[in-house]
Formats: sequence, structure tokens, C-alpha cells
Amino acid sequence: MAKSSLKIIFMGTPQFSIPSLDVLIGNNSDVCAVYCQPPRPAGRGKSLRKSPVQIRAESEGLNVQMPTSLKDKESQKYFQKLEADVCFVVAYGLILPKPLLRAPRLGCINAHASLLPRWRGAAPIQRAIMAGDKQTGVSIMQMDDGLDTGPVLYQNKITIEEGYDAGILQKKLSVLSAQLLAKTIGKLDINLVPQATVQQGNPCYAKKIEKNETRLNWRLNAKLLSQNVKAFNPSPGAWFPYQNTKIKVFEAEPVTLNTEQNPGTLIINKNIIIKCGENTGLRLIRLQSAGKKIIDFSDFLRGCKFVNGDYLECPDIN
Repeated sequence: MAKSSLKIIFMGTPQFSIPSLDVLIGNNSDVCAVYCQPPRPAGRGKSLRKSPVQIRAESEGLNVQMPTSLKDKESQKYFQKLEADVCFVVAYGLILPKPLLRAPRLGCINAHASLLPRWRGAAPIQRAIMAGDKQTGVSIMQMDDGLDTGPVLYQNKITIEEGYDAGILQKKLSVLSAQLLAKTIGKLDINLVPQATVQQGNPCYAKKIEKNETRLNWRLNAKLLSQNVKAFNPSPGAWFPYQNTKIKVFEAEPVTLNTEQNPGTLIINKNIIIKCGENTGLRLIRLQSAGKKIIDFSDFLRGCKFVNGDYLECPDIN
């Protein structure tokens, strides 16, 4: 890939953004600023922890900006004074106000982890797994005033394999985002494709994952619950309460059950199976008690107080 003559702003925060930033660094691009979210409290000591993008950008001596908001005039003036040709946004985490969207000569380009218009919004990877989608991908999109509604420059698809959880899929889409970003540099004058012509079907909104969604509800079909376990692995983790503690589940599989037990019944038979709705059960494979390590179910059984036939409370379905 030839060196780009563009003056570029890069905006990203988590590990997902790193391969795309590395494309610009490896290409010796003129990166006039890297924007990321400021350090956040993390760990038991709640000490401030730099984001992966901040660490990577600082290691290259790049101009790092970490505003807590982009709505104030000073932040917007600084962004405009950079006089960038284009701004690339990859999992930044803050909404860009209109003055920023219009500041770069070629606008702002977003690498979004879905096949737009499916799964616009904050959690496209988790929502795709929760919905049982068979494929997903990355869309390189010209940002506009709406939420992930702008025209698409490029898209690339991948299959969501049976064993993929959110962690695995994030890594694959992170690499795919970087590949498409490399393709995009120097080709920003191509014809843009409105999302309505990209694929059939109505747009879906991938809203932020709420805490109540991560609790496993045993009234639901185990297939759906296994998808949720994958969607919430590695973070925040699907969970259920048991004897005043929170048990997180990081791997599980659905099984068929022909029993009369109520949903939420524990079945211990060298495995840990919980009766779910529609004559299904969820076999728990990797678990974690509060404050402990993630372990295999066989090790978990040696130390836990699970009792065959115990009933686990089912939360109300809204």
C-alpha cells in the first residue's frame, strides 16, 4: 500500500481499534491527532488505566487527545484547527457532533462492526450473536447526522461459526476493519452507496447491553440462552444467582430434555444442566463464582454446593 498524502485524524479507544491504527502507523500516514477516551478506573484498586489506543499512540509519539466530551466549543475549535483531510473512526465511544462531522475536507469515515443497515448502534457484535445471525461483517461508512445511517463505501462479510463468542468475533472483525480501512485510504472519491440499496430488510438497532439482559432466564429456550452466553463472553458475562452469590457462565451448550421438571431445576449427573423452557436444558461448561477464577464444570462441581433438584429462580420476562 502506497503512503497516503492525506492528513488524518484517528478516533478509537479499545483493543478493537488497534489493528486499524497500526495500518496508519505502518503506512507512515500523516496522523495529526489520535482521539481516545480518557483513562478509566479499573481493577480492584480502581486505579486509572490507559486505553489500548492511548498506549499505542503514545508509544509512537503521536498527538493524543482525550476530551471527556466533544460538545464544548473549545474541543470543537481544536478539532477544526487540525485541518484534517479525513477522520477515521473505529470504536471511539463518543458521538461526534455536527461541527466535527463537517470539519475534515473528506468527512468522517466509520468502520462499523455489522453489515449495515443491520445492527446500527452500540452493540452490533453482541446483538448479532444473540439473534443467532449466521453472518456479520464490517461496513466502511461515511458518517452523517444519524446513528450509523450514512452511505457505505465498502462491506465485507464473515460467517459466524458455531463456536464463536463475542471475544472471538471481536478479534476477527477488528482485523477485517483494518483490512477495509487500508483499502479505503486513497479511494475516498468513489461513489457512495446508500444503505437502502446495500441489502434487503429493515434496519436493526443494536442498543447498548443492559445489566438485566445478562441474567439468564430459565423460562427461555436453551438455544437462545447459549447464544446469550456467547454474546456476553468475555464481558460482561452471563450470570444467575445461587445461594446469595453470582455465578457467571462463559461457555454452555443447549441439550434436549424430556423431563417434567420446572424451568430452573438443577440436574446434576456428572454434568451441570439447568432445565429451560420448551423441553430444553442448558449444560454449563465453564463457570465462575464471584471473586474466583473461570474454571471447568468438573472442577466447579468439586467446590460448589449445587444440589440435584434445587430450583433456581426465574426472573420475570418483560
